[in-house]
Amino acid sequence: MTPHRLLILNGPNLNMLGVREKGIYGTATLQTIEASCQEKAKALGVVVAFRQSNHEGELVTWIQQAMGQQDFIIINPAAYTHTSVAIRDALLAVGLPVIEVHLSNIHRREPFRHHSYVSDIAVGVIAGFGQQGYLAAMDLACHHLATLHSS
Repeated sequence: MTPHRLLILNGPNLNMLGVREKGIYGTATLQTIEASCQEKAKALGVVVAFRQSNHEGELVTWIQQAMGQQDFIIINPAAYTHTSVAIRDALLAVGLPVIEVHLSNIHRREPFRHHSYVSDIAVGVIAGFGQQGYLAAMDLACHHLATLHSS
């Protein structure tokens, strides 16, 4: 059986993790999170593509390219969570299951962060657990895919 393929996308400013607002985002860098995800992927027997961009269009392109190439998308849209209809539309267009991940609990932050253009089309949302949220999302994505394939 071919291993499941997970695409993990990260939005703007996440390349600054470990430097920016450590009280909110913690001290882990994006490279540390990616290494943890790759280690988890080996344990789960899945293949992970891990990407980050500060550019909305590049994220949209990667989402579109996932169709037929990936089985599941885990996305931390970062600030685009609250603004990007384009990312939402791309996720809907490819029809892949999605989990939305946030390092911080966006619902305990500024009111403008409480709205997400992704949440209502996602299988689920994980917020507030730091880098552990990515690992939980990977577990849940695999569970979701196994459930789909056993039906």
